[in-house]
Amino acid sequence: MPFPIWETPSVSAATAKPLPHAPLPYAPSVERPGPDEARLFDELAETMLSISRKTYEDSGHANRSVHAKSHGLLIGRLDVLDDLPAELAQGLFAQAESYPVILRLSTTPGDLLPDSVSTPRGLAVKVLGVTGERLPGSENQATQDLVMANAPVFSAPDARQFLSMLKLLAATTDRAETAKKALSATLRAAERVVEAFGGESATLKTLGGHPATHILGETFFSQAALRHGAHIAKLQIVPVSSNLTALTDAPLSVNGKPDSLRDAVVEFFRDQEAVWELRVQLRTDEERMPVEDASVLWPEELSPYRTVARITVPPQTAWSEERSRAGDDRLAFSPWHGLAAHRPLGSIMRARRIAYARSSDFRMERNGCPMQEPAAGYRLPG
Repeated sequence: MPFPIWETPSVSAATAKPLPHAPLPYAPSVERPGPDEARLFDELAETMLSISRKTYEDSGHANRSVHAKSHGLLIGRLDVLDDLPAELAQGLFAQAESYPVILRLSTTPGDLLPDSVSTPRGLAVKVLGVTGERLPGSENQATQDLVMANAPVFSAPDARQFLSMLKLLAATTDRAETAKKALSATLRAAERVVEAFGGESATLKTLGGHPATHILGETFFSQAALRHGAHIAKLQIVPVSSNLTALTDAPLSVNGKPDSLRDAVVEFFRDQEAVWELRVQLRTDEERMPVEDASVLWPEELSPYRTVARITVPPQTAWSEERSRAGDDRLAFSPWHGLAAHRPLGSIMRARRIAYARSSDFRMERNGCPMQEPAAGYRLPG
């Protein structure tokens, strides 16, 4: 079945402002792997799998180790802007082009919790029909995946410290749901106090204190760095249509509504279109914009985010059991599904390569559902 086409205004980058500093070139030497990374990444992948094994024992269904619960499975279109400056017109964005995309909205835990346990949100994007030199392990694919979260930096600087955090989270998998809901309410209250004084706590949000707000108002970030052709960048996906921006920080009732986020997404897309911009922040400073430490915020005064593409999603059935079987059970998202021009960089990204592959294999084996990298004509059911 052909991909549906709908009309949108043409988009252009003619007004893009120049960078205050020249973008730094990509070179393999920007990465500095540690001497024991193979052992470290293996332990991290196995810790993630312990979450999936536990939830599989309880439910008989294999879910993702993280971001197990989907709140929207959407199909749309990505339009690369015309007339991009040379430093932005790299890889997937080298020329004006339109691609079908699949979007998956989620929250971070590996167990399927009610939304009153309020945790950080994720957005995974799979761009279809992509051509060009591929990353190792994705040679026979034609997709580019973007794995994003609604915080500008990662919760740990590198894989070693993330492993320590992950072990603590894994130990709580599928335990004391009632206690988790009560704790989440307490943490949300604490986060509101922090934000009232102009602050923000990634720790409180990660543990269950994320504000109970509408997921479609969020801005999402790659958090870690990627190659951007001849340069290095971080990515951002920002809501720009007025019906999305109206939902930024909009409160959402989650108490007594276990699937409130999903219900809100389904209600929105029943009769509305949504538009986001995909933006790129180029690396311009070696010291203040590190590659190996994903917890450091790259200053926007050194390099602002600049728009390279627009994502448009038309009205549709945003979630259904049938759509979940296709989008949750048969699709895998990884930053290592993609072009060599967008190679994931840094410790966190290198760790994801093995961890995500093992998680996908586990789900495929236990559920008896072969994974598929879809082609440009792919349609989500229902």
